[in-house]
Amino acid sequence: MCGIVGAVAKRNIAPVLLEGIARLEYRGYDSTGLAVVHSTKTLERLVSTARVADLVAQAEAKGVDAATGISHTRWATHGKPSETNAHPHTSHNEIALVHNGIIENYEVLREMLKAEGYEFISQTDTEVIAHLVHKHWHGNAHGDLRRAVQATVRQLIGAYAIAVVSAREPGRLVGARFGSPLVIGRNDDGSYLASDAVALLPETQNIAYLEEGDVVDLTREAIVCYDRNEETVERPTVYLEASTAQVELGPYRHFMQKEIFEQPRAIADTLEGVEMVTPLLFGENAAEVFSKIDSVLILACGTSHYAGQVAKQWIESLVQMPCQVEIASEYRYRDSVPNPNALVIVVSQSGETADTLSALNHAKKLGHTHTLTICNVATSAMVRQTELRFITRAGIEIGVASTKAFTTQLVALFLLALTLAKGRNRLAAEEEAFWLRTLRHLPSAIQAALALEPQVIAWAEAFSHKASALFLGRGLHYPIAQEGSLKLKETSYIHAEAFPAGELKHGPLALVDVDVPVVAIAPNNALLEKLKSNLQEVRARGAELYVVADLDSHLAAGDGIHLLRVPEHASLLSPVVHVAPLQLLAYHTAVLRGTDVDKPRNLAKSVTVE
Repeated sequence: MCGIVGAVAKRNIAPVLLEGIARLEYRGYDSTGLAVVHSTKTLERLVSTARVADLVAQAEAKGVDAATGISHTRWATHGKPSETNAHPHTSHNEIALVHNGIIENYEVLREMLKAEGYEFISQTDTEVIAHLVHKHWHGNAHGDLRRAVQATVRQLIGAYAIAVVSAREPGRLVGARFGSPLVIGRNDDGSYLASDAVALLPETQNIAYLEEGDVVDLTREAIVCYDRNEETVERPTVYLEASTAQVELGPYRHFMQKEIFEQPRAIADTLEGVEMVTPLLFGENAAEVFSKIDSVLILACGTSHYAGQVAKQWIESLVQMPCQVEIASEYRYRDSVPNPNALVIVVSQSGETADTLSALNHAKKLGHTHTLTICNVATSAMVRQTELRFITRAGIEIGVASTKAFTTQLVALFLLALTLAKGRNRLAAEEEAFWLRTLRHLPSAIQAALALEPQVIAWAEAFSHKASALFLGRGLHYPIAQEGSLKLKETSYIHAEAFPAGELKHGPLALVDVDVPVVAIAPNNALLEKLKSNLQEVRARGAELYVVADLDSHLAAGDGIHLLRVPEHASLLSPVVHVAPLQLLAYHTAVLRGTDVDKPRNLAKSVTVE
């Protein structure tokens, strides 16, 4: 989503700011901007509603050269994408500010500031913060930018990560965070700040993560951090491994395609070192925590929510333990019945998903103490806020449409189901050995499914001309049908819906006609014969059927029935394998339709606002 980069150094930092936000392009944005403070105590602001490359061209044409500045990529919330609404926002050409998050009381603050003579030119909530900083800077802060920011954030209700510079204070940058991530780092040249550590990796791999309520004061020589009580505090520094290969396309056309084909490696990496099923996979005190729980509550959004729905069936089948799956964005806004003995699991690719973080905090307030994060980013806020954790090793995921993060989440959740089953004496030694062999074979099984790409491309040719599509699945594969539907709609902009196949005749069958292709996931399991009947209902209405089946599913292709046979059956783990052709279908359909595959319109990679 929105991205922030700020720097104060002994050299021109414009290239640093621009490269930093270019590294955050994958998160999704619709405008971008830059503000620098010159040694002459003047501000210069550049904005664009095109790509970062356009901002780079502007900066080069104007010869922007300054040692202090901030930059931003904006995903519109308040106000349409426009140069007026683009960040940075300024106040009286003295204060410039960038902001991630949403200020809930901005309307009240806006009216107050208007009454005091401040003029607003944008429709954003962010402009309120810029004017507030200016007000305090001229008032009780007496020209001290850090104190002005501290006074400002005390008035804000909502979520924010901000970076602020003042024309009157060259060589100084102030940041603050509450509910949105912010990281800091230093090198011999100066001090740096960003919303995502990946933006700073060219400058430093030693990163510190700010905590809720922190305000940080950056100069060329030092970084001083203040907690919510305005006491100085040191935040621990971590060293991040940087791999440029992970953010390069190589032979692939798009990052989504690259990441689909990285899934065998990502799963193998996630399983590396897993020699046996043990609670230690989830933390040193996991055995004690698991012995106290009597149920599971999974909180997640989007693709991660579908992973949770698959996990629910694994846990209830293998562990015989109740499992509830909630959409995180809904959970905190309804009355629920908390169970303090439940294990609350939050699932997120980035570990910064605002809705899921809010749901986690809500669960804690309700009395839930047993918490576990399944996440792809070891240093994320979510990981730091739970008792237990499992870090998937998918590597950096650039494409907005999640692929390898999803399948590695499924692997982690299956390991959890096995662990809980073993702890309750429901997993015999021979079963443990069988499932570990099956898990280790998953990379080969997915590789075989990906080899079907030429057939999937033929399917995509047909889908690329359609306006709508339906996806069907039963049991474990209904969430996979939902995930396939989501991938198609977010990348190709084709309207797509998923249904449990048994529900077809209870309403959705009304949508079926010759212009609506229907995708069905048909593994060779106990529900196959029931699914065949559902497929006949579709075919009788003239719709083209596209069936992802196992090699031994005993289904036949024919008039209006297109069959894709996945070479290997992975039993309970088959959802991990069957999702791969659906990812490829979405990708190739989007390519044929000419959409921006890696950065779909209106979407963002890390959804850091509610």
